[in-house]
Amino acid sequence: MPSVRTGELPREAQHTLQLIRLGGPFPYAKDGIVFGNYEHILPQRRRGYYREYTVPTPGSRNRGAQRLVCGGPPRTPDLCYYTHDHYASFQAIAH
Repeated sequence: MPSVRTGELPREAQHTLQLIRLGGPFPYAKDGIVFGNYEHILPQRRRGYYREYTVPTPGSRNRGAQRLVCGGPPRTPDLCYYTHDHYASFQAIAH
């Protein structure tokens, strides 16, 4: 799986990553819900391990396609992934 450094993420994704580490508040009601990994692209883990967060897309009138998916404890995730195409592909975020 390709990786991306935090500083190379879009500004909006960097801000969302900060919010995750602070525990919110998040701008969207669905932020922090369990991500099911139904695409089977991410490593298999127990249900509830992954959570998803919206990355605001400039100019979009809805939530857009960008997301962060993080695994582990909500405020101190073990790892996070970025998707710009609504789960069709992911990049592991390297700190």
